[in-house]
Amino acid sequence: MRMKLYGIPNCNTVKKARTWLSEHGIDLPFHDFKKQGISEELLKSWLKEVGRDKLVNRQGTTWRQLTDDAKAAVGDDAGAIRLMLEKPSVIKRPVLEKDGKITLGFDEAVYQSLFGIK
Repeated sequence: MRMKLYGIPNCNTVKKARTWLSEHGIDLPFHDFKKQGISEELLKSWLKEVGRDKLVNRQGTTWRQLTDDAKAAVGDDAGAIRLMLEKPSVIKRPVLEKDGKITLGFDEAVYQSLFGIK
């Protein structure tokens, strides 16, 4: 079973997910977007699975600071990939990869279900 958590360590939602995982004895590798970057191939596979409307975080500070032109460029997958490669903090996080599928954000009930915890 391949599992990995992707995100930015100082993001509150990532912190919540990491704390929950730790409290439940689930140890999995953490990939820091800011330090380790993200590959175009991985972004393409995520986009196929969840689509850019879910993967691109339009609620965050990074999105709000973008120019209108930069926001408009996310109208297709290629534009979304360019933006996420340039500004990985615009990716909705955390991204939990488990068994070849991804889950975006942190929801305790979803994590309980994914890991079979009641």
